[in-house]
Amino acid sequence: MSHAVLVDLTAGCYPACTGASLLEESASLSHVFLLCGKSYRKKNGFSGTFLSSCRSVQVLDSGSTAECLYRFKQTLDQLDLSSVRVVTTAQGREMLALYQKLLFTAVYTFDYKVRPTDNFTCPSCRGSTHTESPGGRVHQDVSAVMQELPALKGDITVLSSTLIPDSFGHGFSSRAGGVSYIPTLSSLNLFSSSRRRDPGAVVMENRRRLALHAGFHPQPLHLVKVNHASNVWVLGKAEPENYDAMVTNQTGVVLAAPGADCMPILFADPVLRVIGVAHAGWKGTLMGVAMVTVDAMVSEFGCRVSDIVVAVGPSVGVCCFTLDREQALDFTCIHPDCVPDPESVRPHIDIRLANRALLQRGGVLPENIHDDRVTNRPSVTPCTSCHPEDFFSHVRDGLNFGTQVGFLWIKETGPPAEPPPGRTERQEGS
Repeated sequence: MSHAVLVDLTAGCYPACTGASLLEESASLSHVFLLCGKSYRKKNGFSGTFLSSCRSVQVLDSGSTAECLYRFKQTLDQLDLSSVRVVTTAQGREMLALYQKLLFTAVYTFDYKVRPTDNFTCPSCRGSTHTESPGGRVHQDVSAVMQELPALKGDITVLSSTLIPDSFGHGFSSRAGGVSYIPTLSSLNLFSSSRRRDPGAVVMENRRRLALHAGFHPQPLHLVKVNHASNVWVLGKAEPENYDAMVTNQTGVVLAAPGADCMPILFADPVLRVIGVAHAGWKGTLMGVAMVTVDAMVSEFGCRVSDIVVAVGPSVGVCCFTLDREQALDFTCIHPDCVPDPESVRPHIDIRLANRALLQRGGVLPENIHDDRVTNRPSVTPCTSCHPEDFFSHVRDGLNFGTQVGFLWIKETGPPAEPPPGRTERQEGS
């Protein structure tokens, strides 16, 4: 299996210090990278001996270690490489492991070859080059590099529902304006998966930029821990291991639900100022996650179902989503129109209609639901699969897909809440 070799010169000295064995190992390799930084190269330079021993040597000498390693990652991705052999010292390994955690995912494997400093041939290689705790410095280095990256695919755009009052902040993200460069994740990917190539540092920078644009920076963003089921976390109680919905009446926290065909759904009670979010894929829809979220708002905070407004974000439409017949027929039990072609081998499924039907059955007023069936308000529920320039889609892009989110928070101050359509006042005893 092809792999790259990363020689960490920031942890020691000139490559000759690693011994003849490294030269012999590297001579037949196509991809060798020297991590040094500008200050090292200016001070030490390179002779032609080591550089000519390999078919391909690239010198990583950008302004900071984070910038060097990020460019190293970009080259790995261009070459479709994921296996890296690292030659460094014990102290260097400690430092590089911190950068690895922020700038790479489990897709990449790092095999560290630790060289003892006692064997180094020059005085400057002996002893530790990293005497302080490096954690804070590494985070600052990475953050500074991320913030300097240019936005890709244009500016950030956010869809918002005119059904949700101004006493709440909310929106549905699209894919423009972030820094993710992997094609199917570009550019405002908001979720880092161990199975994909977009690392935590990139996703956190995308979230920071979204927060600045949407107006909730620096409030914390709480993203549901998706399990494709119907568990709800009530903030303030013990956090479950996984859940597909959250509810709260706390200000100062932003709730978010991911989506890349699955529906991010926002819930708001403008009377009692309670909010909820849910992630509803086809499995969660069948398990009733949307109505379970409403029930949690009612049982935990005393909300009335008729006061709750619901906005359904970008998600896959009936035009593009199919399931096997056995799974599809479960949706006919919710509403026959959820499956327009039930005789097909893989019928189309309208998961948005299924959620609307379940919400209305549970008491949510039809006019309090903003989805693709609403024509008198600006759309917030386009088909993710049909709009590749605007949204990520698992159905369209396969396993290496990006993620957008629906987000919602209670503003600290705001105009007096207006009752939702269909409700003018609370009546005594109701």
